[in-house]
Amino acid sequence: MTIDNYRFLPLSINYELKPFKSKDEDLNNFLLEDAQKYLFDLMAVTYLLEDVSNEKTVAYFSLLNDKITFDPEQRSIWNRLSRRIANAKRRKHYPAVKIGRLAISETYAGQGLGRDIIRLIKYMFTHGNRTGCRFITVDAYQDAIGFYQKCGFDFISEKDAQHITRSMYYDLKRFIDE
Repeated sequence: MTIDNYRFLPLSINYELKPFKSKDEDLNNFLLEDAQKYLFDLMAVTYLLEDVSNEKTVAYFSLLNDKITFDPEQRSIWNRLSRRIANAKRRKHYPAVKIGRLAISETYAGQGLGRDIIRLIKYMFTHGNRTGCRFITVDAYQDAIGFYQKCGFDFISEKDAQHITRSMYYDLKRFIDE
């Protein structure tokens, strides 16, 4: 099944959410209790995929602004990250969009929807983007790192190798060049 089989819409403040349950209670709680508050406070925008025929939320993801900052202790990673940026345009910070949350309902898991959502986000920020945004970032939980690597993400730092989450990035220029 693909993302095209579902209704895609941005969450609004007064929208009545459809039932949703992923395997992660924190992700469930964010959608059902916090997503509209984040939207109201202009902190994050959440997008929904809904199965209209079953009146269920299939998946959701939240996006917020971010930046990648040069860390002198991680020079080799920074060099790899900025290699594709012209010397005259290189800086100590680069604009990014962060995937704050991404969750698939248990019922719809394993159908490739996560991959399709990542591709949609890449498309959103390379076609008709309203601001400059060179990178997508995510703080990936350990069990999601392999998924993000398959989607082309790399680590921002090695400092967080033993942490609960790892900071990762994707260079949107790669998507344009694919």
